[in-house]
Amino acid sequence: MNGYEHPTRDTPAHAVYRLSWLAYANVIMTSIFLIAVSLGIGSWTKHNAQSDSAFKIGITFSVFVLVVSLAIGIYRILFLKSVRLYTDDIGVWIFRGILPWSKGVRGVKWRDIEDAMYYTGFFSWMFRSYTVRIGHRFTKTSEIFVYHLAQGHTAVEHINRMHQTILQAEQAVNPSREV
Repeated sequence: MNGYEHPTRDTPAHAVYRLSWLAYANVIMTSIFLIAVSLGIGSWTKHNAQSDSAFKIGITFSVFVLVVSLAIGIYRILFLKSVRLYTDDIGVWIFRGILPWSKGVRGVKWRDIEDAMYYTGFFSWMFRSYTVRIGHRFTKTSEIFVYHLAQGHTAVEHINRMHQTILQAEQAVNPSREV
């Protein structure tokens, strides 16, 4: 196991964290902008088309932009809604994805966690939406980064508390080993 797959799905989760509403703001604003562009193209075509073929092309392009922007916006919202950071007896895991070929779980086992931390700032504090990093003690490529995690500061406190509890329990069982 290299920390990318969840070893068992039978273990109940201790805590589950999701993205805040702020993660959706960029998607919603982009979708609104693209819908406005589509409606602008349609309106311009309706008033300025010189021929029937130009009118058909303009309206077709307007509808195409509208459909594509709605499809991408809906997909991105569903994708963001699928993101979950959770802890269990084995480690810290992130689940994300809605399509079968992109759906998956990756994580860091308790024994491999270096630390969990969150990045602060005015907007993070104001909206309680933090960027969270769960570090892997051996490799940086196995770290978990989650942007706009709702109550991310609470998640980091929970992860670090669980990590310390597990390390202390391991030291109590094996007092001669350094962990």
